[in-house]
Amino acid sequence: MIRLLASTAVFALLGSAAQADYVLHVLHTNDLHSRIEQINDKDSTCDAESDAKGECFGGVARVAAKARELRDQIKAEGGNAILIDAGDQYQGSLFYTTYKGADTVEFMNAIGYDAMAVGNHEFDDGPEGLAVLLNGAKFPVLSGNLDVSQSNILKDKLKDTVVLDVGGQKIGLVSALAMDTPETSSPGASVIFQDDLDSLKGDVQALTDEGVNKIIALTHVGYLRDQDIAAQVPGLDAVVGGHSHTLLGGMEGAAGPYPTMVKGPDGTEVPVVTAYSYSKYLGHLILTFDDSGKLLKAEGAPALLDASVKPDEAIAARVKEMAAPIEALRNKQVAETAAPIDGGRETCRAKECEMGDLVADAMLDRVKGQGVTIAIQNGGGLRASIDAGPMTMGEVYSVLPFQNTLSTFEAPGSSVLAALENGASQYEEAAGRFAQVAGLKYTVDPKAEVGKRISDVQVQAADGSWGPISPSADYKIVTNNYMRGGGDGYKMFATDGKNAYDYGPDLAEVLADYVSKLGPDYAPKLDGRITVK
Repeated sequence: MIRLLASTAVFALLGSAAQADYVLHVLHTNDLHSRIEQINDKDSTCDAESDAKGECFGGVARVAAKARELRDQIKAEGGNAILIDAGDQYQGSLFYTTYKGADTVEFMNAIGYDAMAVGNHEFDDGPEGLAVLLNGAKFPVLSGNLDVSQSNILKDKLKDTVVLDVGGQKIGLVSALAMDTPETSSPGASVIFQDDLDSLKGDVQALTDEGVNKIIALTHVGYLRDQDIAAQVPGLDAVVGGHSHTLLGGMEGAAGPYPTMVKGPDGTEVPVVTAYSYSKYLGHLILTFDDSGKLLKAEGAPALLDASVKPDEAIAARVKEMAAPIEALRNKQVAETAAPIDGGRETCRAKECEMGDLVADAMLDRVKGQGVTIAIQNGGGLRASIDAGPMTMGEVYSVLPFQNTLSTFEAPGSSVLAALENGASQYEEAAGRFAQVAGLKYTVDPKAEVGKRISDVQVQAADGSWGPISPSADYKIVTNNYMRGGGDGYKMFATDGKNAYDYGPDLAEVLADYVSKLGPDYAPKLDGRITVK
């Protein structure tokens, strides 16, 4: 019903807007995270049985089909359309693990994107990883607050701004990437980050000076920051964003309306949109301008890419061909569970979650023979839930796609406390640094001042009893190599960690081995290790 209502509303808008001065349809995606294939309702790769039942969503073949359908309809109604992406095409499935961005380039070119913003995960394999996209894309890739002039890999390949000619009108695109990307990915020292607001203001002014009077910010900073941008950057007509995986619209679970209207610095209303993630929706924003370029109206609805959208046959065939080499690994059954395991973003970045408990327990179990007593895993490193029944290696890699390795080290209790505070420091933004733990208990107060949100931290002794953590005592800790190196703001692990070993087994293998030991009767159960006030 949601899909039908959305489509009906969109096509009604197409007809009503046909008489306007200039109508621009902005089709958009964000945070696909290598969901090249169809996904299930848990955002993991959809299996053949679910596909036969019509229970699959998304995948690049559906994105292609829906984008083409809407473009054809828009053209027939006399409108104009662009297709843009707000970043994080990389990372999240065995397709990225196998093809390292070559698949992204091929499919985005085939779909016909007009522009893309850089996401933080485009840097997961360093500047070299982003270069795969920049060298292969037949469309411009931009990020205005990045200075790459010192990078011999990226120099002169990344755009600050883009101007598209659409139906005889100039459409300007400006962009910004989250400023904490050096903490959440690996851009390297040669990529210099500038303030996002200052950069956007300067780029909008530059385009305005060139005579461009229709300007869209294509960003990868998150829904909350997008609203700040709309409120503080003069001259914007819309903000199309990604990074926070936010669902907008009239459906259950949406965080706000589509579009979300924000009062700009000159008093005009600026629409802000984003389209969830994992290829499940195709955003569709309709902007109506007068002859002077003034925005008269903003409306639209995201299109749910469910089984009613028939995938593009040629692209679907190519996806199947590229999936063949990884089928054996993906289909290997490694365990079985008696109940689903929740690894949802909305839980694992806000409170104790089933997948967080399981992964942290698996990490601790793997190294307990070394005297390690504490495990800390960032909630953002958990990328999917798992259904009940047989568990395949493909599902495990969907949960833990980053090829992180197990890292052990020693640090004082004061560093553990600082780490937990860091985990809660961006609670309002549902940031991925939120700490899932084992061998620890703690309380978090999201309403408290940053740096003072954590209390009642307890550690488990060898006999199973619990007691307060000692700031001066040293503890043996296990985490992943990304966090141990300072990722997600965990700089204290890099500076305070002693006797560190960062080259343990792949975290996905650790999880698979652990769940296989638990047996087919395993069912997740929360035990109160994290209390949220």
